Amino acid sequence: MRTGREPARRDLRPARLGPARPRLGHGHRPLDQPLPFTWSPQLNAAPADQIRLLDVQALDVRLQQLAHKRRSLPEHAELESLGKDATQLRDLLVAAQTEESDCAREQTKAEQDVDQVRQRAARDQQRLDSGAVTSPKDLENLQREITSLAKRQGDLEDVVLEVMERRESAQERVAELTERVASVQTRIDEATGRRDAAFEEIDAETASVTKEREVVAGSVPADLLKLYDKLREQQGGIGAAKLYQRTCQGCRQELAITDINEIRAAAPDTVVRCENCRRILVRTSDSGL
Repeated sequence: MRTGREPARRDLRPARLGPARPRLGHGHRPLDQPLPFTWSPQLNAAPADQIRLLDVQALDVRLQQLAHKRRSLPEHAELESLGKDATQLRDLLVAAQTEESDCAREQTKAEQDVDQVRQRAARDQQRLDSGAVTSPKDLENLQREITSLAKRQGDLEDVVLEVMERRESAQERVAELTERVASVQTRIDEATGRRDAAFEEIDAETASVTKEREVVAGSVPADLLKLYDKLREQQGGIGAAKLYQRTCQGCRQELAITDINEIRAAAPDTVVRCENCRRILVRTSDSGL
């Protein structure tokens, strides 16, 4: 005696897998009869080819990891930080060098002023000592001028000393900043060397994996590889996933029993896809079917 559930099940099976209904192969279904599992339209591939697709996926994941590793090397952040430090120190160094240069010019000008006053005082003193000035008033004026020039010379010499002190301080600052810039540059050179060495290692492995990927992908049917590449671009780098213990390894979602039944009944060369994430599902011996 048949139960009420058996006729319903008998009616559903042809709608999903029956050869007389081509809607699965063409990706169509009646609007009033939802299809829990998604098939790849008009696409079949030998099980071995589908499994090789997992090898391609593994190589693509490795290439993604290598690209991420290249972008995420700690030397990038280190070089960025050191670059900012170097820029700041160089700006300070330029300011200190400018200050030292300004002080040098100011010192030269002050020393020239002192020299002019000294020469004038020496001439006046020579006139005074020579006895050529006999007028008491002229002698008084000459002595007053010599006294004034002496005071003026003392003031200018104080200016020279003050400028020299500022220049010496600027020179010390220049020397300190020059040393700090050189130290940072040494660290930049070291970090750059480490980064370039890491680049070389990563790029060598990337080239090797890329070559291996070309070989493996070359053995996968073109239509299957095209679908995979399209899905991989849409799904964050994962276009094919293993069905393991009834769970899609792409989205980590366990498939519903109706989906499992669909896959179990599908031909081995039928390319099936996950209803949740739309990725190609590859069946293996541990798929739990």
